[in-house]
Order: sequence, then C-alpha cells, then structure tokens
Amino acid sequence: MKDKHQFYVINKDVLPEIFLKVVEVKKLLEKDNLLTVQEATEEIGISRSSFYKYKDFIFPFYDKGNGQAITILIHLQDEPGLLSDVLNNIAHAGGNVLTINQMVPMNGIAIINLCMQTANMVMDIEEFINELEALKGVQQIKILARE
Repeated sequence: MKDKHQFYVINKDVLPEIFLKVVEVKKLLEKDNLLTVQEATEEIGISRSSFYKYKDFIFPFYDKGNGQAITILIHLQDEPGLLSDVLNNIAHAGGNVLTINQMVPMNGIAIINLCMQTANMVMDIEEFINELEALKGVQQIKILARE
C-alpha cells in the first residue's frame, strides 16, 4: 500500500521563493501573536491565499518545536580531547546525550553516532549544528534522524 504522505528534505537554495516566504510569515506570526495573517503576509510580500495554501505543508527542518531528539553522525579527527569538546558544546547548548557510539578510528578519523535530547536547548538546531561544525577537528556532521 502506498503511503498517503511522502516527505523530502530539500536544500532551501532550490525551493521556490513562495515557500521561503511562507516560512517567514509563520515566524513573524510566532514572534508577534498580536499580528494578523493579513499584516504578516503584507509585510513579507505574499498573498493570504498563498500562505493558507502552503502553511500546513512547509516548515523549517531545524524548527525546535518539531522534535525532542536528534541523531547525528560526526566525523572527528582522532586527537585527544576533541570528543570532550563536542560533548561540552552539547552541554553548554542545553542538550542531553542519550546514546553515543564511537567506531574504532581509521585513517585518523573517528566516526561518532550520537543521539541527544533537544527539548531544553537554548538555541535552535541549525545554530547548534553550525557551532559544532566550527569546532576544531570536526570534519563533517550529518543529521540522521529526528523525533
């Protein structure tokens, strides 16, 4: 039997502008609950009908409210203290490590599979991932799953 809904993760750079504007309107409405849909759509520059047509079908992947846990795969240089730096960064962001598995390092790279709780984070997931990617020794980060 075919699934009723199919979902895709798409880079925002290839999305039609209307979808990005719908997300902007939703952010405005969340930030200022006194703002009407009419006012928010006018400010962003789309019609109300376009907003209503797409509002239930598009949302930011990194929207904090959509999940309580993420599983990430981290490629980390095999150097003392680097994993500790990653874990400290998670703690400072308000994340809570649920599981962590590290494979035996090969060719100077350790691969870490980490599941963390995100409900109490003090920043959104996108900002958090960007901070992790900027850490010394972090080669690559991929989000594998989100609950």
